[in-house]
Formats: sequence, structure tokens, C-alpha cells
Amino acid sequence: ATARAAEAGLAGRVNFVQGDAEELPLRDESVDGAICECSLCLFPDKDAAVRELARVLRPGARLALSDVTAVPESLPPELRTLSGWTACVADARPLSEIASLFERAGFVVEELEQRDELLAEVIERVDGRLHLASFLQAGIPDPLREGLRDAVELVRVARAAVEAGVVGYGILGATRP
Repeated sequence: ATARAAEAGLAGRVNFVQGDAEELPLRDESVDGAICECSLCLFPDKDAAVRELARVLRPGARLALSDVTAVPESLPPELRTLSGWTACVADARPLSEIASLFERAGFVVEELEQRDELLAEVIERVDGRLHLASFLQAGIPDPLREGLRDAVELVRVARAAVEAGVVGYGILGATRP
């Protein structure tokens, strides 16, 4: 990322830090803004991660988040598995609960948008790629073929969950006062 930023003429204007979302290696009020893209659903302690964002953002800083949303108690069993975790679904939360997390941490939530059609489009693209891989499966070893069948089934279940309103995609915009 640092090399690409330099190539784009941004050297000295941006830097990249790797760290744990629940214990960010940054000083208090040291960040001008944050983007959280499809990652909150993966954080084990979502409250801690949101509090850390509040801690490191300067007053007036803005945060933009987009993430998979879900109604956890309505998730099909197939989406509660390790595969469901890696697909960002198993621990996703409703957009209203995500907004409450940020409000409890002191953010002012200014924008909430449920955009499930965006997730449906991603699922369709994944499905197309899996069907192409299925067409080529004659040369694929058995364990990979089994994984491919599992992925096709996971996509089928995910598509049905989106259509049922159980899984979706949300956008949140907030400011740290």
C-alpha cells in the first residue's frame, strides 16, 4: 500500500499501520477520518473496535462504514458455519444495531442506508465464477471439487437469505463530535 501511495504521488500525505481493531496502535485523536469496509462483521468485540475508532478520531472527524448486515437469529445453519464467518455473514448484525454501537461510543450517526441489492450483485458475480469453475472441474482434484460444491451451495443459501431479507448490506456515515 505504501508503494502504491508513493506511485500515486501521496508519499508523506498518507501512511498505513497494521494493528488490531480492538486495540489500535494510534494516539488519541490522531486520525482525520476512517473508512471501515466489510470488516466490522469480522471483529469479535465490535463494541471495543467502535470505541477504538472513537478514541483515535479527532473531534469533527467523519467515519464511513459499509458492511454485511444480518438478522442473526434468522440465519440458516449453513451461514453460521466457519464458511459463513469467512463469507462475512455469521457474525453480521442488523444496520440498526450497528448504528447503536456507534451512538453508544459517542458518534453522531448522520446516514444509514440499507443497500441489499449491492450484496445481491456480488453474490451473482460469485455464482457466475463458480459456475465457470464447475464447467472446468474435470481436471480439478476431488478435495477441490468438494469445496467447489460447498461454495455453490453456500451461494445458493446466501442468495435465498438476501431474498428473504435476512442478510443484506448497509452503509453508515457518522461524525465524532
